Amino acid sequence: MERPAASASPSFTEQFVPKLVTVLREGYGPAELRADTIAGLTVAIVALPLSMAIAIASGVGPERGLVTAIVGGAVVSAFGGSRFQIGGPAGAFIILVAACAADIGVGGLLTATFLGGLMLMVAGFLRSGAYVKFIPYPVTVGFTAAIAVIIFASQIKDLFGLTLSVPEPGPLIEKIGVLWQARETVTPAALALAAGTVALIQGLKRLRPGWPGMLIAVVLGAVLTQALSLPVETIGSRFGDLPRGLPAPALPDFGLAALRDALPYAVSFALLGAIESLLSAVVADGMTGRHHRSNAELVAQGLANMASSLFGGITVTGTIARTATNVRAGAHGPLAGVLHSAFVLVFMLVFAPLASAIPLAVLAGVLAVVAWNMIEKEEAWMLLRTSRGDALVLCVTFLLVIFRDLTEGILVGFLLGAILFIQRMSEAAQVEERAPLAEEDRADELTHYDAGVATDASVLVYRIKGAFFFGAASTVGAVLDRIADRPRAFIVDFAEVPFLDSSAGHAMELLARKMARKGGRLYLTGTSPDIRRILVTLGLREPKVRYRDTIAAAVAEARQALG
Repeated sequence: MERPAASASPSFTEQFVPKLVTVLREGYGPAELRADTIAGLTVAIVALPLSMAIAIASGVGPERGLVTAIVGGAVVSAFGGSRFQIGGPAGAFIILVAACAADIGVGGLLTATFLGGLMLMVAGFLRSGAYVKFIPYPVTVGFTAAIAVIIFASQIKDLFGLTLSVPEPGPLIEKIGVLWQARETVTPAALALAAGTVALIQGLKRLRPGWPGMLIAVVLGAVLTQALSLPVETIGSRFGDLPRGLPAPALPDFGLAALRDALPYAVSFALLGAIESLLSAVVADGMTGRHHRSNAELVAQGLANMASSLFGGITVTGTIARTATNVRAGAHGPLAGVLHSAFVLVFMLVFAPLASAIPLAVLAGVLAVVAWNMIEKEEAWMLLRTSRGDALVLCVTFLLVIFRDLTEGILVGFLLGAILFIQRMSEAAQVEERAPLAEEDRADELTHYDAGVATDASVLVYRIKGAFFFGAASTVGAVLDRIADRPRAFIVDFAEVPFLDSSAGHAMELLARKMARKGGRLYLTGTSPDIRRILVTLGLREPKVRYRDTIAAAVAEARQALG
């Protein structure tokens, strides 16, 4: 029996209601405030060193990273469509922001940030949030890995304390050549601080995962530098003292020439911002079982970027690591994100003079860890093994982002994904001779396997029909995810799915995690050998999921297991 489809789309009005409003309507008391306060403080401790490190790596002063976390982070949480999203400066933007600042100056960067925010807000009001789902999963994994490599390369100079005779180039090949020529200028103290920072962060993550490893490493590095008078560059020696408070708001330059120069960067900011923020919201959904409002999130991201530029901040987006930290810290709703921004402001007001003593080698070590964590190593390895097509999309995206341009890498990756989809669809159309009896048996299996299942609240059966690829993965995954809130056993039939790709497999993997978290069972029936091979390669193995040949067999086993 096939159950009616469930709607995954909220009403037009609901799409733009901030989640903060929803949470407050549900009822908000002292217990919720306490949870959000603790989570906000925890995230602020993580965000403080990261915001400065990302800003410095982006070619601007550390104070602009703090302003971005304070202003942009508060707006994202107050107006966004996710309960747990934390906004701020992100490592994914380092290469773009650095290129923009080098090309058209900080003033041009502020104009581009404002324009990118305006584009994001318009995209949200045009309800474009759903279209981000059409970016194939291998593209997101490929460009994230490439950005991580670029971030690490940008930190080599400070990691080794090198002294360059010429300005550091942006392109990777030229950069490596200049850095190699300066190999004789390595500062042992800087290298020791950077290596110690990495070792301390990774060690605390393994031994004391609840401790703020990055903040501890930064504080300890600053103390050692001052106590031992180490000959290394610090924030103060390169940028001067940090301001103790937010600057007065001011409009960026909107002259015709400034707008013309900023427009290409603004488009890149908006495209990457939409992808990063919605990807971060999806990660939070997977961790909590909640559902974000993609269009409200885009509107909030747009407002946040516009507000950040008014105060001299850089680009804002949803940050996956800080959002995950927020969830693990027990946040109840968006107020945790607002409080995170307030705590960062307090830190800036109180500890700004002390921040000048932080060694740049320590911040480079922090970003080296961030770059390593950004690479989705298991996912990349699974995609490389799943199919040659997915491997091609991943590798081309990765190489183009590193050696050409981020936007070009995403667009070419998307185009390859579309071509791959067309090729797979053509292969799915086959002429096959089958015995009439077997066809009749399958029809009976689909329509009369057990009429009692329709009234059984603990066992749900749904069937997916048609190609299950990256364009449909988000929609189907959202429907199944909502349905999975209720049953103890969930059966998904793939008998009428001619093929699926890695994006669809990833959606099923998220569903399997949710069922496991709720103590339920997920059964997949009717999978062809090719489809099962892809699912298994993506991590959907027994007992995380249970593969059965028929719906009837899965129903019988589920009922027996549930008693």
